[in-house]
Amino acid sequence: MTIPVATPKAVLADKGDDGDAFRQDLLMRGIVPIIPPRSNRDAPEHPDYRRARDRNRIERMCGKLTRQRRIATRYDKTALSVASFLNLAAASPWPTPVVNMA
Repeated sequence: MTIPVATPKAVLADKGDDGDAFRQDLLMRGIVPIIPPRSNRDAPEHPDYRRARDRNRIERMCGKLTRQRRIATRYDKTALSVASFLNLAAASPWPTPVVNMA
């Protein structure tokens, strides 16, 4: 049994994925490529920098998670326990609320 997967509206990718063939394939499928141009590109295409900022946020969160040893070396047997620890680790950098006791 195959689970149906929705077609994405856009793809956030890195400079390493900046290629004419890859961009054309995405556009033919109706997917907007949001890829920063390589420095050696003749005619650089400017991505939607507002959406590219979201990609940066995701990469920073993944970097923070991999620096936490407990998450990076997690070898649990079930996907539920791994997902639970990822949720806890992702929520841990949130600032604690300040309570005014005045």
